Amino acid sequence: MKFVKIATYVLLGMLVLLQYPLWFGSGGVVTIWRFHREIAAQEQENARLNDRNQALEADVNDLKQGLAAIEERARTELGMVKKGEVFFQVIEAPKPASQSAGK
Repeated sequence: MKFVKIATYVLLGMLVLLQYPLWFGSGGVVTIWRFHREIAAQEQENARLNDRNQALEADVNDLKQGLAAIEERARTELGMVKKGEVFFQVIEAPKPASQSAGK
């Protein structure tokens, strides 16, 4: 009977030793789970960058093909005004400081 208990413990110990690399070793289940999470995160980043690249490509195509896009950029970024146009600049008056803050 004592031999059966010892053999059972030895076999359980061997089972644990054989299972350890499967779960925690290189290429084990834990490593694969981590890789799956990293792949999902990278796919999300790639999708975001792909959307950004498509928007930039559309901007480049607009600038290559049409003068309207160039004019729009010149107006917004450089303040371009055409001949015959009148430029109005509206400046808002600064808000008076509240007097209750000092009391």
